[in-house]
Amino acid sequence: MNRGGERGVTLIEMMVVVSIIAVMVAIMFPSATSGIDSIRLASASDSVAAFLNTALNRAERRQMLVELTVSVPENAIYYRHVPDFEKRLQLPDGIHIDAVLPEIPYDNPGPRRFMLYPGGSAPRIGVRIVSPRGARRIISLDPVTGVPLIERLGRE
Repeated sequence: MNRGGERGVTLIEMMVVVSIIAVMVAIMFPSATSGIDSIRLASASDSVAAFLNTALNRAERRQMLVELTVSVPENAIYYRHVPDFEKRLQLPDGIHIDAVLPEIPYDNPGPRRFMLYPGGSAPRIGVRIVSPRGARRIISLDPVTGVPLIERLGRE
């Protein structure tokens, strides 16, 4: 019987290829998840900055007092004004509000409220958010210009 003309892959060859692929996936998995967390943190930072900017613009354009609330337990930021208007930003899964700045000396587990006055300067407010891997960003309002600033902290 002449076996020289037969083609195919042996079981051992197939197992070697599968094990090489498994090793490559195991090496690349942590960097891929880190990249996804970094993208999620950047997106959440941009969303918070845009939300703060929208709240300031709403106070100016409507010439109404706007109450901005940052709730650490709810992991959300919202603003409201009369008559019965409320807008809410829920942070994505895995991204958490770590602190509201400036920090107050006493323990206050409830939400922090800031008032945005039409024609007034922006309050000195900052929101520190954190990813599951410990990367942190602070989104703050510049009290002179009212422009949201994003500052990177820690490892990323």
